[in-house]
Amino acid sequence: MVSSDTILGVFVLSQIGIGFIGNTLLLVLLINTLLVQLHTKKPIDLIFIHLILANVMTILFSGIPEVMNAFGVRNFLDDIGCKVVIYLYRVFRGLSLCTTSFLSIVQAIIITPSNSRWAWLKPKISTYMFPAFFSFWIINMLIYIPVIISVLAPYNTTEFDIFYSQVYCIGKNHNYIRSAVFRVCMVLRDFLCVTLMVWTSVYMVKLLFTHRKTVHDIHRTSLSLRPCPETKATHTILALVSCFVLFYWSNSFLTIYVSYKCNVKGLENITVILSHCYPAICPFVLTKNHNKRFFLNCVIAKIRKSSQRTISLNTGCPHTLF
Repeated sequence: MVSSDTILGVFVLSQIGIGFIGNTLLLVLLINTLLVQLHTKKPIDLIFIHLILANVMTILFSGIPEVMNAFGVRNFLDDIGCKVVIYLYRVFRGLSLCTTSFLSIVQAIIITPSNSRWAWLKPKISTYMFPAFFSFWIINMLIYIPVIISVLAPYNTTEFDIFYSQVYCIGKNHNYIRSAVFRVCMVLRDFLCVTLMVWTSVYMVKLLFTHRKTVHDIHRTSLSLRPCPETKATHTILALVSCFVLFYWSNSFLTIYVSYKCNVKGLENITVILSHCYPAICPFVLTKNHNKRFFLNCVIAKIRKSSQRTISLNTGCPHTLF
C-alpha cells in the first residue's frame, strides 16, 4: 500500500513541475516582449518578471526539501542548510506577497481616469518601480532574521520549546519577546498587503464595470461572442486576488494551528500543498492578459525566413535579410 508520504511527494513534485513550467513559459513571453516586441513593452512587465522569479524560488526552496523528505531522504540538511533554505523560502514567499499587492496597485493606477486624483502617479510608475522592489527585499530580509537565529536541523534539538517544524528543519523559541515581535511584523505586513490588494482590486472592478456600462450602447449591436477587454481584465484581477486570498491565508491559518497542536499529520500535508498552489497557478492566471501565441509565431516566422533564405541560396536567387 502506498504511504501518505509518497502520495504527498508525488503531489508536491507535480506542483513543482507545473509551477516551474508555467512560470518559465510566462517569463519567456515577457522577456521576448522586452527584447523583441518593443512597441508593446510596458513598465508592468517588470513587476510580472519579479513576481515570476519570486514564485519560482518559493516553489524550489519549499518543494524540493519536501519531496526529498517524502521519498525517505532524512537529515539531508545540517543547521546551516536549514537556516538558508527556510530563510530564503520565507523571504521569497514574502516577496511574492508584496509583489502581488504592488501589481494590483500599479494596475489600478494605470486604468484610473485622467481626471482622478491618482492620475498624477501614472507617469511616475517607472520611477517608483525599482525603489519598490528594493524596499520589498529589505523589509522581508529584515523580518525573517529571527529565522536564521532559531532554525536548526531536527537531530540537533529536542521537542522542548519548538514553535516551528517542517520535519527536515525545526525552529526553537529561544526568546518569547523576539518571537512576538516577529509574528507582529508578519501580521502587519500581510494585513497591509492584502488590504491594499483587495481595495485596489475592488476599485479596478468598479472602474471596469462603469466603463463597460458607458460603452454598452456602442457594443450592443456587435455579434461577436468574444468578451470585451474590460471583462477579461476584470476576470484576471478577480482570479488573481481570489487565488491569493484563498491559498495564502488558508496556508497561514493552518500553519498557525498546526504549530500549536500535535498529531495533525494530515493538516501538515495540507499546509505543504497549499503553500505551493499560488506560485503554481499564478502564471496561468497572468497569461490570460498576454498573447500566448506570440512566441510560437515568432519561432515559426524565423523558421520560414530561414527556409526561404536556404531556398534562395540553393536557387541562386537574391534574398532579403529583413
